[in-house]
Amino acid sequence: MLPLGFADMNEEQVVKKVSGTPEVKKHLENLGFVPGSSVSVLSRSGGNLIVKVKESRVAIGEEMARKIMV
Repeated sequence: MLPLGFADMNEEQVVKKVSGTPEVKKHLENLGFVPGSSVSVLSRSGGNLIVKVKESRVAIGEEMARKIMV
């Protein structure tokens, strides 16, 4: 298990765990980051990630990416 920010680009991963405060976890779940869902890192720029999750593209910061374990 590793944080999403360290995942290889364009390689499909499965979310194993989402950590953080209840508010952060709820926010990430609303974006589609739930255990069992597929995600792919599409690009990295200045610590931010563009991630494909549930057929959508989502931009998240490095700090948020550390809370998503794949």
